[in-house]
Amino acid sequence: QVRLVESGGGLVQPGGSLRLSCAASGIIVSPGSMSWYRQDPGKQRELIASITRGGNSNYADSVKGRFTISRDNAKNTVYLQMNSLKPEDTAVYYCNVPPLWGQGTQVTVSS
Repeated sequence: QVRLVESGGGLVQPGGSLRLSCAASGIIVSPGSMSWYRQDPGKQRELIASITRGGNSNYADSVKGRFTISRDNAKNTVYLQMNSLKPEDTAVYYCNVPPLWGQGTQVTVSS
């Protein structure tokens, strides 16, 4: 089956940066919108960024101006560049290319 494989998470100090990647392990034909979600234990999964096939993007207010979503259609990959990270950004981040979900990657922002 086609799988979404995430990478790029880790531990970073406040104010630092990380770039998450989500790549399909198989062939996906003409994917539509691609999105990033995040979730902390006991909380609902929230949408933080999405991008259409044409490159139009939307962001949650909490990350607007700090995070940038992008995609490479030829590589079936979606990225999330995260700058000026804050402790409250700590969560498990999931990519979504309907109907598929990535396995999740942990991002921890701490000094």
